Order: sequence, then structure tokens, then C-alpha cells
Amino acid sequence: MALIASIGLFAMLMLGVTYFGYRQYAKTGRMYEQLGAPVMATTAVVLEPVTPQANAVVRIIQQIGEKLPISPQDAGTTRRELIMAGFRSQQAVSVFYGTKIVMTLVFFVFALLLRDSFSNPMMGVVLFGFFGLTGFMLPGIYLKRLIKNRQEALRLSLPDALDLMVVSVEAGLGLDQAIQHVSKELETTHKEISEELTLLTLEMRAGKRRSEALKNLAERTGEPEIQKLMAILVQNDRFGTSMAESLRTHSDFMRVRRRQEAEERAGKVGVKLVFPIFFFILPSMMVVAAGPGLLQVFKNLFPMMKNFKG
Repeated sequence: MALIASIGLFAMLMLGVTYFGYRQYAKTGRMYEQLGAPVMATTAVVLEPVTPQANAVVRIIQQIGEKLPISPQDAGTTRRELIMAGFRSQQAVSVFYGTKIVMTLVFFVFALLLRDSFSNPMMGVVLFGFFGLTGFMLPGIYLKRLIKNRQEALRLSLPDALDLMVVSVEAGLGLDQAIQHVSKELETTHKEISEELTLLTLEMRAGKRRSEALKNLAERTGEPEIQKLMAILVQNDRFGTSMAESLRTHSDFMRVRRRQEAEERAGKVGVKLVFPIFFFILPSMMVVAAGPGLLQVFKNLFPMMKNFKG
């Protein structure tokens, strides 16, 4: 019976994985093949990461968020953080605050279910406060994590983008055409930086000055390395210095810094492994190495001590 149940669960899991893979990859790939190549490489950026109209649940969360009295300063700060995380929808702020309220209510329900397990009423009040604060702060913590992951992806992909930009500039392309070419080439391997460079190209096509568009990119990402690069590009554009040499120097600097950061993390491994080794590995080694000897000692020593007392 257990074997039949295991086979059934395995078959259900395989069917689920197959269905998911077909819906996400095979069917989508066939649709793209039928549509053909994109007319413009920059059209991929119009797909918003957040689509509140996709289902009724998100629409309800959005309506809850719109009812909250949010100050313009807080809304601006939240919108900037959401853009840094990759969410550029106009409704992203409302969805975010609605999610905070919904999570708070959900955690309140959990606290209500756990209230009967405490005899002290004061513990129930503390439990309500703790769960409510946790539910309210959890979306913000998750958003910070998304921002950190996206900035790390941008930082790791920046040297490759700079190398391609150097090659493009030395081949005779202007900076605008080089940025557009790099955004197209990195669309598959480094999606985040390709998306940001595509937005930069669209802003310059819309009529913004190059320096203003570069500053918007630095502010939009919030990554210090990109902010340094944008400052270098603005200075080069202002004073007319060699663009390729500046890009190559900054790329070499970033690769050296990445290697130094890797060496620093490798140097910290020994210190970080002290506590896992002491609490988890050393006890098991002591049990394996000294356990049989201790058993023999206890087996022979205790009878000898009893005979000695007698």
C-alpha cells in the first residue's frame, strides 16, 4: 500500500511539473516563434512587473491600499523603493500598502487562534501586538530584500556591460548607440541591467538630455557602482574626454574590487565556521571517536568501583 501511494504521489508531482513547464516555457516559446522577432528591442521594457488588474485579489488589495491616508512624502519614498526593486506600475504603491494591511489582519487572525493557549491575558495582548507589528513590517522587509538582490545583480553584471560598451565605442558607435546595443546584447544574460539601459535609451529618445537621463538611471537603481559610472559618463560628456578609456578604467577597477571582495569573504569563512564546528560537528566527532572508549571505561570501571566499596 505504501508503494502504491508513493507511486501515485510521484506521478502527481511529475504531472504538475510537466504542466507548469508546458505553460511557462513550451507554450510561450511556440507563441514567440509564431509572432516572430520583435520589431524593436526596446518594447520588452513596457511589460510591468506588477499588474494589479490581473486578478480580483490584487484589485481588492489595491482598493484597500487606496483607502489609506498616506502622506506624499511617504508615498514618494515607497515609490522610489519599489522602482529600485523593479516595480514601476502606477498602482504599485497602493498594492504595497494594501498588502501591509492584509498581512496585518492575517497575523491578527493567527494571534486570535493562539490566544486560548495562554492563560495570562497580558500574554494575549503582547501576542496581538507582536503579530500585528510583524505582519505590518514583513512586506517592507521583503521589499528591502528584493532591492538588495536586484542591486547585487546590477553590480555583478556591470563589468560585462562596460566591456561591451568599450568595444562598441571603440568600433565607432556613439554613446547613445553603444548603450542601445549593449542593452540588446545583454537582454538574455543580464536582464536587470538590460532593462535599465533600455529605459535610459527611451528617455534620451523622448527628448531628455543625456546627463539628466544618466542621473535618472543612477537614482532609479540606487546602486553605488552605477552611480559612480553615471557620474563618470556625465563628466566625460561635459568635458569631452575619452569615453572608451574611462569605461575601460572603471571596468578594471570594478573587476579588481570584485576580486578583493571575494578574497575578503573567503578570509571570513574560517571565523564563521567556528560556531557550526563547535556546536554541530565537534560533538558528533567526540561521540564517534571517544564514545566506544567511554563505554568500555564505564563498563569496566563501575564494577571495579563496586568491588572496591565492597
